[in-house]
Amino acid sequence: MELLGKKILLGISGGIAAYKCCELVRLYKKSGAEVKVIMTPSALNFVSPVTLSALSGNEVMINMFPEVDPNRSETVETKTWHIYTGMWADVFVIAPATANTIAKIVHGISDNFLTATVLSARSPVLISPAMDEDMYLNEATSRNVSALKELGYWVIEPESGELASGLSGIGRLPEPETIYRHTAQLLAGAKKDLEGKKILITAGPTYEPIDDVRFLGNHSSGKMGFSLAMAASQRGAEVTLIAGPTMLRSPRNVTRIDINTAEEMFNAVKDNLQGVDVVIMSAAVADYKPKTIVQGKIKKNAGNMTIETEKTVDILEYLGKNKSGYKLVGFALETENEIDYAKGKIEKKNLDMIVVNNPKVAGAGFKTDTNVITIIDNKGSQTEYPKMSKFDAAGKILDKILTL
Repeated sequence: MELLGKKILLGISGGIAAYKCCELVRLYKKSGAEVKVIMTPSALNFVSPVTLSALSGNEVMINMFPEVDPNRSETVETKTWHIYTGMWADVFVIAPATANTIAKIVHGISDNFLTATVLSARSPVLISPAMDEDMYLNEATSRNVSALKELGYWVIEPESGELASGLSGIGRLPEPETIYRHTAQLLAGAKKDLEGKKILITAGPTYEPIDDVRFLGNHSSGKMGFSLAMAASQRGAEVTLIAGPTMLRSPRNVTRIDINTAEEMFNAVKDNLQGVDVVIMSAAVADYKPKTIVQGKIKKNAGNMTIETEKTVDILEYLGKNKSGYKLVGFALETENEIDYAKGKIEKKNLDMIVVNNPKVAGAGFKTDTNVITIIDNKGSQTEYPKMSKFDAAGKILDKILTL
């Protein structure tokens, strides 16, 4: 029995595909899992809680404030059962997830029992969107689905086919067997091999001010560093993320420190080195900064403007020279001879490992959701990887760190 002893929380929102959840509950139970079901009020229009209660063997949870047996005293657990329910689960599966429920989760709206429990869940959350094609492809929904992934939720892409509207297109809830398979794979792959480890990660660009309006910067989005923070946290690490200017949302269960300049990043890194096991410098730190910052805004005139620059502090070099008990991982983004440069950087900066990529390679550029990386360690081992999501690349990087 593949899921023997696993605790699965199934959230059902108000879509026509809710009827498929009866079979999904049966599959979970048949595989040995304990199942509890949460329904939104709208879901009651599509499937009966009596049916789901009989299949799961547990009372279906619907109301934020449950009725309490007058013959026994009310406990903290009954008063805050969305908290205890979220703590109970090994995995929280939401299927179908309507456009409305997805939007609420992304924006932290907890106006029903399902969305309130999402906010308190400590387990992985697996979300399966289902709706008509026009709703799914709407820009607002597309942004929200992307935001789910950035926030660390796992998303099962909907299938294409005949829809409840009679139209055909993308938006179908996958069959129960498919959702079951994703659940089993998530539970099997929910590694906690970084428990007890403290990891410090830098991400994003730095902005070096020219005046009160302009700055020197770069195109880094921070997505690789944020993916590393998310993946490390999910694997049990205590993660501190020092982030340059970016619009990305903070990964769950990660301590985030926002900075702007290279100097600020340097100070934040030094302040958070105590007890760290691994430092991952994925930030694109500016190499130069203006020697003088002009107060106010420099006025445009007929002539050219020359900005005198000076080097910023080399954070990676400092960490290599002062290494004490932590593994040090650097990044090298180069447009040519990247492997040779990276190997030299390992020795020069006293790195344990370096991650190399070239923005000219398709799928490895700035602001993309994918990356193409090569990992080289200080023993000379070199591994090239094909194009993959930055989250999957983060997993490969963490796997390699564990071998150092």
